[in-house]
Amino acid sequence: MIVNLFSGHGLLELNDLALLRWAHIVAGIIWVGLLYFFNFVQMPAIAAATADQGGPGPAAIGKYILPRALLWFRWAALATWLTGGWYLVRTDQLLAAFTLGLSRGGDTAYGLPMGIGVWLGTILLINVWLVLWPNQKKVMGMVKTEGETDLARARKTIATVARINAVLSIPMLMFMVAAGHGVAL
Repeated sequence: MIVNLFSGHGLLELNDLALLRWAHIVAGIIWVGLLYFFNFVQMPAIAAATADQGGPGPAAIGKYILPRALLWFRWAALATWLTGGWYLVRTDQLLAAFTLGLSRGGDTAYGLPMGIGVWLGTILLINVWLVLWPNQKKVMGMVKTEGETDLARARKTIATVARINAVLSIPMLMFMVAAGHGVAL
């Protein structure tokens, strides 16, 4: 499928791979943007709201902002991973990425940086769905906790894993951009 914009003048031609790549990039911007929001805006804001005696407290963030942000965060993570995986399937690069280029007889110019990015993205996705989301449901009161100790542990796990994901996102982005632009390692 080719979408030719500007009535056939060839100014902008988008095929299905280009649209798939754009979907991956947009979903990734939402995912990583929200990851940075949680780490650099929301967590400090909750600390400030807790200390503010005259304000609405952290409940305002937890009740109105957090559920919507988490919805977009976890589904953008999945959309990013799925569109990236589908792009690699369509371009016959999936095996090369997951084997760091070794499946192509050692041709690692694309496979190594892309593979490192793919593996880091997979770790981030697993953290979102299997570590962060179950603990966030506890903090938001969506699932029952085993008391204050369990709740405190959930909060600590969220803070730690969110920071780990923020740190891992930097090399993930660097390696994916390097692969897409032919930067050798």
